Amino acid sequence: MSSDVCCSSLNVESAVRERYSAAAHQAEAALCCPVSYDRKFLEIIPPEILERDYGCGDPSKHVRAGETVLDLGSGGGKICFIAAQVVGATGRVIGVDCNDEMLNLAREYQAVVGDRLGFHNVDFRKGKIQDLKLDLERFEKVLAENPVRSSSDWLRAEEQANSLRASAPLIADNSIDVVVSNCVLNLVRSEDRRQLFAELLRVLKPGGRAVISDIVSSDDVPLELRADAKLWSGCISGAFREDRFLAAFESAGFHGVEILERQSEPWTTIGPLEFRSLTVRAFKPQPTATSDFRHAVVYRGPWKSVTTDFRQELARGERIDVRDAEFAMLAQTPYRDQLVLLPNANVEVGEAPSGSLFVSLGLAPDTGGCCSPGSKCC
Repeated sequence: MSSDVCCSSLNVESAVRERYSAAAHQAEAALCCPVSYDRKFLEIIPPEILERDYGCGDPSKHVRAGETVLDLGSGGGKICFIAAQVVGATGRVIGVDCNDEMLNLAREYQAVVGDRLGFHNVDFRKGKIQDLKLDLERFEKVLAENPVRSSSDWLRAEEQANSLRASAPLIADNSIDVVVSNCVLNLVRSEDRRQLFAELLRVLKPGGRAVISDIVSSDDVPLELRADAKLWSGCISGAFREDRFLAAFESAGFHGVEILERQSEPWTTIGPLEFRSLTVRAFKPQPTATSDFRHAVVYRGPWKSVTTDFRQELARGERIDVRDAEFAMLAQTPYRDQLVLLPNANVEVGEAPSGSLFVSLGLAPDTGGCCSPGSKCC
């Protein structure tokens, strides 16, 4: 039996919807692994939300003040309400979920949390995380006015859905500073995952980042487990193999993919398979202006050499010439702390024009440091 047959014989979305709908009304302790959160952010969140929260990590601790945050599969809203406190009154938090019961739970306490916080910066929207263009509540109104009773009606409904995606997307292109998600990506059908990662990239601003906590497996999940509805809705059957989870970000166009947290002991095991929580951060590239100037970097170590996302080898301690696009990327988090940056390295100090990367990257020629021309230490 192929994986396609396996997944098609199991209605993944139905299994997930039914289990999480029930979990919105009554807590289910075994639904995912326990997570420790900063208690100061939990004080204003009602116990009904805390009791019915399911996840495997805390990506909210990687957001910053003033940012626009998108939480995929926001459930009862716990991560959104924590992030709301971190981003503050100048920031904004959007939660997306397609489960009515979970959305109702989050919205029921939305005003309460906002009043306790002193400002209202959280918005919950109905949509599928692999299709962040379609606003399902807008689409429901369209369907109410144009019921589907035939195949022609269904085709017309598809056209109307596409029109909504284009004219009123649920989440606009290039509008989000950081996308977070807590143990949700593994619930998406395998055949929808390429679109899922493409949507992450689409909604992020250039230079924005995804911080995703999810359950990963030590090896491929066998077909017999993938055909089990309860295991799928319980974050087991759909778990990414650990290396393929990181590769999915790279394939979608992200760079700077790194593991922020990895659960040391497995959350659960089935036979030889280990399932554990992994938190990954990845960045959307920024467009860079081209110029005639070349730049250089020196890799600090400790490894003898590393390979960049451009597949260029950087040998420890060796000056390597790089072009604008590569240099602009390497000058950003998470790379820059690993490197000595030498902007416009083929130009004499002081000759770089004002429009060069010295300015655009917030860097300046070193004219008085230890290793400036004429200093005694060089």
